[in-house]
Amino acid sequence: MKAGERPKLVRGLRQESRRFRLLVIVVGFFLVSLTFVFVSKPDAILFGLNGKLPVEQAPTSILIQQKVNEPSGESRKTSTDALRGDPEVVDDEADVKLKGTGGAGEKEGRVLSEPDPTSEMMEPTHNKEGNDHKSQQETLGGGGDGESKSTHNGKVREPIDNHCGCPNGNDEEREHAEQKHKVTLPTVSNYTIHDAAEDTENAKQEGMNNVQQGSKPLCDFSNFTANVCEMRGDVRIHPTATSVLFMEPEGSQRDEVWKIKPYPRKGDEFCLSHITEVTVKSSKVAPECTKYHDVPAVIFSLTGYTGNLFHDFTDVLVPLFTTASEFNGEVQFLITDMAFWWTIKYQTVLQKLSKYPVIDFSKDDQVHCFKHAIVGLHAYMEFTIDSTKAPHNYSMADFNRFMRGAYSLGRDSVTVLGEYPKIKPRLFIIKRHRTRMFLNLDEIISMAEELGFEVVIDEANVSSDISWFARLVNSVDVMMGVHGAGLTNCVFLPQNATLIQIVPWGGLDWISRTDFGNPAELMGLRYKQYSIDVDESSLTDQYPRDHEIFNNPISFHQRGFDFIRQTFMDKQNVKLDCKRFRPILLEALDNLNP
Repeated sequence: MKAGERPKLVRGLRQESRRFRLLVIVVGFFLVSLTFVFVSKPDAILFGLNGKLPVEQAPTSILIQQKVNEPSGESRKTSTDALRGDPEVVDDEADVKLKGTGGAGEKEGRVLSEPDPTSEMMEPTHNKEGNDHKSQQETLGGGGDGESKSTHNGKVREPIDNHCGCPNGNDEEREHAEQKHKVTLPTVSNYTIHDAAEDTENAKQEGMNNVQQGSKPLCDFSNFTANVCEMRGDVRIHPTATSVLFMEPEGSQRDEVWKIKPYPRKGDEFCLSHITEVTVKSSKVAPECTKYHDVPAVIFSLTGYTGNLFHDFTDVLVPLFTTASEFNGEVQFLITDMAFWWTIKYQTVLQKLSKYPVIDFSKDDQVHCFKHAIVGLHAYMEFTIDSTKAPHNYSMADFNRFMRGAYSLGRDSVTVLGEYPKIKPRLFIIKRHRTRMFLNLDEIISMAEELGFEVVIDEANVSSDISWFARLVNSVDVMMGVHGAGLTNCVFLPQNATLIQIVPWGGLDWISRTDFGNPAELMGLRYKQYSIDVDESSLTDQYPRDHEIFNNPISFHQRGFDFIRQTFMDKQNVKLDCKRFRPILLEALDNLNP
């Protein structure tokens, strides 16, 4: 080596060392920042780690129906038609995007059609001794007697790429979140849970066999929206085997095997493909109990489309209330596909419905024994309870009352004008930032204040503190906003408050009434629907006035929900004609008079 080359080499190595140290500092800073964000906002970060499906693929309703391309020229009727009226298409709630919900080979952007109501339905199989259990699809509701064979290979448990926001997620980060928030969840059980070794054989028989199932099938798959299994007697839940066993007495001829995914999106194959499948069956042989419970069990999933406010309520909270409220807190929840951030966000509701810590189905290795168990949740339609079918005839008015009680909200009814002359009626305008924005918000505020309202402005988003937002909504007399998930907060409004929904251009009136109008009225609220005119839509900046999108918007629905969402929802804002809209606010004021 030449004399001049050695110093150059040393200088080069020093420069490389400095670059390496700089790189380590940058990476370390990034990791520290990421950890801080994760710890401070687990509910926002964990959407992609614990069960949230990619929002761009999330359908918005199980009841997607359209009178288009029907072979007979007439739309099919379902069991929900009597309550809903005409077949309807539901909206994009919370800016989610519909992909095809059918099987392989289905095209995106398909014509909206009714999903197969028999999807995921399994018929109990009665076998002779020595035969294997077989499963068949059960055709329900006027479909004739034909059956098509379908093999189910157990639960869906494969790791899924976190780039799409699906399970599994980073276990290390999840454990960190669990440790951080453990103190906020209930930690003491008030009912008896004890090891099997503590019980005598007599105690087992007395505790587990005092109620029997009789001849009633273990599961009911006749509901259009959700499958539910319910058992009374000796029920053994074995999470490791993802099975629920109903112990048959000697001499019983029952031989049933059911496959159920406990999430109320029946017919939505994309959604259900990410839900753990649970096997429910009758049996004379089962593993020994390791934990005995003196309260009923309810098993449900938190994957699916949770993380979107509308779906949090319509897919989980409303069905969970319908299923579990009859137990007055004396019920044990077992959650498949656990989303820990979700249990933190809605712990107030969970603790109101159940006095006991939830059991993470995927991490539990005990054999839990119950005298009463329900697998799946009672659900009927979007954001609605069918009181004619619900246990104890629960209604949306009951749910509204329950939500106000859960969050200890002070107002059960709106302020009557004249009773408190110095208090102005409060109008809450839901503000949006990305799509369906009010382009003339200041003008709207000025008009409302001129009419005598005290105006409150805020945005409902995924990171909003539920307790704080619930108190805000409960403090107002009128709430208004453009069609979107933020309107779900109407569950916190006091009785006789008015909900005003602004419907974007595009033939979306029936969507809007289905998702929010009908539920609001069933909750005991006043409801006003305002459909904007062409001149109030920002679409006039994108298309010529003689375009078909203005002359016949319904014709574009045949292009499928992708087009509807992208065109009429994601790319449209609203500039209200205050002169045209003014009578709506005046009617809301009239509703506050005695």
